[in-house]
Amino acid sequence: MSVSSLPPSGTTPLAKREARLAWGLLAPTIISVALVVVLPLLAIFWISVKPIGLADLRPPQPIARESLRGSDDDLRIEYRLRNSSQDQIVADVVLTDTIPDDVEIIGDLPEACDLQGALLRCEFGTIEGGFRTRLRLPVQAADEELAEERVEASEPVVTGTADSVLTNLTFTTDNFARIFDGEEFWEVLGVTIFYTVFGTIGAIVVGLFAALLLNKSFRGQGILRGLYLFPYVAPVIAVAFSWLILFDPFSGSANALLVQMGVTNEAINFFGERPLALIMVTVFEIWRYFPLSFLFILARMQSIDTDMYEAADMDGASPFQKFWYLSLPMLLGILSVLFLLRFIWTFNKFDDIFLLTGGNAGTRTLTVNVYEQAFAISNIGAGAAVAVVIFFCLLAFSFFFFKFISREEGL
Repeated sequence: MSVSSLPPSGTTPLAKREARLAWGLLAPTIISVALVVVLPLLAIFWISVKPIGLADLRPPQPIARESLRGSDDDLRIEYRLRNSSQDQIVADVVLTDTIPDDVEIIGDLPEACDLQGALLRCEFGTIEGGFRTRLRLPVQAADEELAEERVEASEPVVTGTADSVLTNLTFTTDNFARIFDGEEFWEVLGVTIFYTVFGTIGAIVVGLFAALLLNKSFRGQGILRGLYLFPYVAPVIAVAFSWLILFDPFSGSANALLVQMGVTNEAINFFGERPLALIMVTVFEIWRYFPLSFLFILARMQSIDTDMYEAADMDGASPFQKFWYLSLPMLLGILSVLFLLRFIWTFNKFDDIFLLTGGNAGTRTLTVNVYEQAFAISNIGAGAAVAVVIFFCLLAFSFFFFKFISREEGL
């Protein structure tokens, strides 16, 4: 049999069995990724086109409370019934409760109620949003304290059906119209781009310089490398409040030093004035995350063959020429990966800005806007719409990166 007549390697029975086994082994991972990543993403897209607020996350339902009130001739069981929603109706509302044996109902029952033995049943039909009512059933009991304990122990059961805005087929584009209306969104987008671009480039550049400084062996090198990692490994809440205390306009040591040196005549509100607050949070981003770039770049630099540098020294190359023509081309791959990762992470960054300024003084980014829309003003739909905008912004950046930049770097 000639070699050309052999079946392709991927079509043999053994290859097919191996392929099925491989897919079987990958199935748990694929399912886990779908549950952890895809489903929440689809939920965000769904909520972004729903007219939903924070209070609408729970479906409308009737709520009933029971208590024993009064004493002697004025003893009564009270049921307080309300609709949990202020604008959604609940249909087929029925309240049922079991009356304790030592409690006897006297007098007439409300029109909606019926007593069969010890079972009380009240039918309210459809109740409107914001509905509240109170039922009073006159009763008598030989032991009022024991009756009160038994009444409180027997919780009433109330049922009803309601349409949930979270799961129905009512959709709207008002959430997107709201966030794109006016100049506020474009200002927030501009702040986000400034913070992301300069924070990303700054962290990579500072990490590159730090790696160049520590690429040589000297006494105390390990200690200095450990100190360089401190901003990245320290708890963000600790370093954020340290910066706030350091640059406080009233008691901060930075302002006291600037005043004593004659740089300024009055204290500077670093995190409360435009555009200084945005510059400060960007500097904080650079300072906090340059160690990650430093680690990646230093590891790549130490893997470069030293023979090239020895040959460059023999040719009389300057340190800058060795860096520009030898080190930098070797580092372009890792720099590109770092730029991609740091750009995505910085674009999604929320906790740093929220801890430093709360999004005030011109530092509100898209992620801070998600929080404010969803929780500050209780508009979950608008918050999800901003999250969708963030997703498409990062999708466009990733497409541009892999289409042009990564191709040039050979990634």
